[in-house]
Amino acid sequence: MEFGFTTAAYVVAAVLFILSLGGLSGQESAKRAVWYGIVGMALAVFATLIGPGAGLWWLSIILIAAGGMIGYQLASKVEMTQMPELVAGMHALVGLAAVFVGFNAHFELGNVLAMDDAAKKTLEGFAALLAKKDAVEINILRVEASLGIWIGAVTFTGSVIAYGKLSGKVTSNAVKLPGGHALNAGAALISLVCLIWYLNSGGFLPLLILTVAALFIGYHLIMGIGGADMPVVVSMLNSYSGWAAAAIGFSLGNDLLIVVGALVGSSGAILSYIMCKAMNRSFVSVILGGFGGAAGPQMEVEGEMIAIEADGVAAALDDADSVIIIPGYGMAVAQAQQNVAELTRRLRAKGKEVRFAIHPVAGRLPGHMNVLLAEAKVPYDIVLEMDEINEDFPETDVAIVIGSNDIVNPAAQDDPNSPIAGMPVLECWKAKQVFVSKRGQGTGYSGIENPLFFKENTRMFYGDAKQSLDKLLGLIE
Repeated sequence: MEFGFTTAAYVVAAVLFILSLGGLSGQESAKRAVWYGIVGMALAVFATLIGPGAGLWWLSIILIAAGGMIGYQLASKVEMTQMPELVAGMHALVGLAAVFVGFNAHFELGNVLAMDDAAKKTLEGFAALLAKKDAVEINILRVEASLGIWIGAVTFTGSVIAYGKLSGKVTSNAVKLPGGHALNAGAALISLVCLIWYLNSGGFLPLLILTVAALFIGYHLIMGIGGADMPVVVSMLNSYSGWAAAAIGFSLGNDLLIVVGALVGSSGAILSYIMCKAMNRSFVSVILGGFGGAAGPQMEVEGEMIAIEADGVAAALDDADSVIIIPGYGMAVAQAQQNVAELTRRLRAKGKEVRFAIHPVAGRLPGHMNVLLAEAKVPYDIVLEMDEINEDFPETDVAIVIGSNDIVNPAAQDDPNSPIAGMPVLECWKAKQVFVSKRGQGTGYSGIENPLFFKENTRMFYGDAKQSLDKLLGLIE
């Protein structure tokens, strides 16, 4: 009976998770999709707590309550600009959990193998499952646990470094130790040798060495990836955490954990591929090489940046019939999305066509800009992806860039030696006029100079984005 209820609950939870992922494909259905996921997870936790092998109720309830309170506090206080760091931190916890569960499986297996047949008959839960395994099944379990620990360890240190890069606590530049890729390859070879050693001995030492090697790989891989690739890194680590969960699901014999891990792993991998395609980058190149590595001297930028004040921007907007707004991470930092939404409402009230152009890797997290605009209640139907709007710039009167750099950089098309050469970008410079809201004259997060800022039809609207838009709104009624 217990197995029947648990299995049925897991099936329902899996369906809810699938519906949740499907609903997240559209902004209109995303809120409902989140509730599908919440209900599915609540059902899965409840079914696990009362299912076969359940025990330590008070400890389980205390830990769940403590985790829920910590999660609530973090989620309610975090700013949208800190959301990428929060996601990276959550991935680190998933990876660490996979490592601990893998170690627990190893120790539990050792305890069961040391028992006599009479003692094995009294076992319950996971230990009872281990007692029924033959030699081949035990080796399969060890492979599953080793994979879960290895992927989890890579995810843990990789996510910690990603958190540091995104939060500014670690340099955003690509940094590799002497030896570069050879060190990663060597650590991977050591991991493989330790796996073979572990399968033959069943000892803890090879498992420990494997874990240390994986921790190093996670650290060194992400340290070697530059800031401009961080959106892909976050998505990739999401995929890693899913595969770690799936591997541990096999170890524990938990069907739902396998399904959920596969869903997370595959969706994260697909998203990473889509983002790499949007950047004209090889996925393998991103995870092994990082951003940068220009083939030669980059093209020199000619001209000068010309500043403009709020009244000049207001006059241009008053004369314009069509406007495209390009948001970036600078808008998130300044928390200017509400001002942008108000500017949109006022311009549309004057009968002007206003639309938003979203690059797939805008911000530092997939969908970052879409969430900010949805929070500010910008209509979904005027928020368009790069492929939907890029051809419209030549017929656009005004393009407004708010805190973006790499995604509007013409060097991607004009300079074969640029680190972003070949990356599809929003061709806003083809609009009649371009206004760039920017704090100062420095380069963006990736440290790449942008020729857009020096073009004849570009004017620099310097200052904090929120304060600059406040001035602009005061001139537009």
